[in-house]
Formats: sequence, structure tokens, C-alpha cells
Amino acid sequence: MKFSVNDFTIYYEKHGNGDKNILILPGWGDNRLTFNYLISILKEDFTIYILDYPGFGKSSFPNRDLDINDYSTLIRDFITIKNITDPIVIAHSFGGRIVIDLFKNHHDIGIKNLILIDIAGIKPKKKFYKKIKEKIYKMLKKLGVVLPKKIRNYYLEKLIKIFGSSDYSALSNNIRKTFINIVNFDQRNDISLIDADTLIIWGELDRDVPLKDGYFINKNIKNSGMVVIPKSGHFPYLDRAYYVNKIILEYLKNLS
Repeated sequence: MKFSVNDFTIYYEKHGNGDKNILILPGWGDNRLTFNYLISILKEDFTIYILDYPGFGKSSFPNRDLDINDYSTLIRDFITIKNITDPIVIAHSFGGRIVIDLFKNHHDIGIKNLILIDIAGIKPKKKFYKKIKEKIYKMLKKLGVVLPKKIRNYYLEKLIKIFGSSDYSALSNNIRKTFINIVNFDQRNDISLIDADTLIIWGELDRDVPLKDGYFINKNIKNSGMVVIPKSGHFPYLDRAYYVNKIILEYLKNLS
């Protein structure tokens, strides 16, 4: 199904017909399909909404750069227009960035329960070698200006593949500035604004968003509890699906 508001048109799916609503916010570059197993379990008792972010899956990207507030406003509008009352939000990775901004700028939408899985939002300090790598990239990028137009774009793309992250390199040109806007935005001071009852699930071996971030988030959300998933990376709901699903089901079962 498609949902349109302002200059956004996104694809979403609705599963189940339970009395309680669940909204799933996937990670960056992921889409609704990565949560199929969890959805198949939850749809017996809940109504579940899951969507593709602009530029991913079946959703188109608007003709402008976005920041995190654009995403949280889009989700606010989706919840409001679709009349999704008191949603329980399950957020993974980038989805957590949206959640943090929802509580900062759109607190009135009525989220009372959260399940946060290895969420992003804390900008890591740049290591020395990354600073050097960034300086070399900027210097080489400036040199590209003197190249003929025919080979300039090819040269710049080569630089991106060599110096850019795998996430950045895989993006189309129209989404790259948006990616930079998001990853460079530090939300650590906004995490304490979350006042919903929160279950935090974190992969013990996560290299994308380290476990120490999970402990920091747990400490700064007053009504939160945390479960560390052994031998799991950034995707514990895939790495240890059965185990994580049992934890989620147990949490949901105890909600009033």
C-alpha cells in the first residue's frame, strides 16, 4: 500500500487485526522484508505497520536533501493520518534515530512503549586514522576539479569507493547528502527525553553501534531495561531470531 503526504510517497504494509498497534521502524537501507519472521509471530495478536523509508524498498525519494526531522515528521504524519493509536514502536538502528527525534519534536503522538534494537543516535568520536583518511579524500577530491568533465565523475566515484563507507558508497547520488546529514548529527543529549517504557535489546558483538552505546542509552532512559544478546552482532533479531522473538513476546505479554 502507498501513503502520500507533502512530497513523500512511501510504501507500507499492514498485518493482523489485533486491538493493539505495533509500528516497526527498520534500520538504514533495510526494508520491511527483514522483519518478516517477527511479523509472522506478532500478527496473530497485534495490528502491525511497517514501511520502506524514502529511497529504499518500494518508496521513492523526494527531490531534496533530508535531515532526521524530515523522517520523524513523516512518521508523525503517518501515525496521525492512519489513526494508529498508542503505537508500540519497535525500532532498529536508524529507526532509533527517528524515535529519539519523535520524543524531542513530536511528543504528542502517544508512544508509551518502545523496543529499541541496537539503535543509532550517538555520533562516535573519529579515530586518528579516520581523520587522516578524510583529509586525504578531501585533498584528492579538490584535484578532481582540474580533470576533463568526461572523466571527472568517474574519478570522484572511484574516490568514494576507496575512501567512503560501504553504506555511503552503495547509495545513489541523490541520497548521499541525506546520509551525511544523518550520521553527522549527534543525538546523545536528546536520549533522556524518551519517557516511554522501554525494552533495549543489544547484540554483544555489535561493531556498527557498540555495546557501550546501549549501556549509555539504558542509563539515560529512566523507564528502561536492557537485554544483551550473546554472540550476536548488529542484527540480533536475525542472528538469534528465536531467542530475541521470545524476549519481545514476553515483554509484549506483560503490557497492560
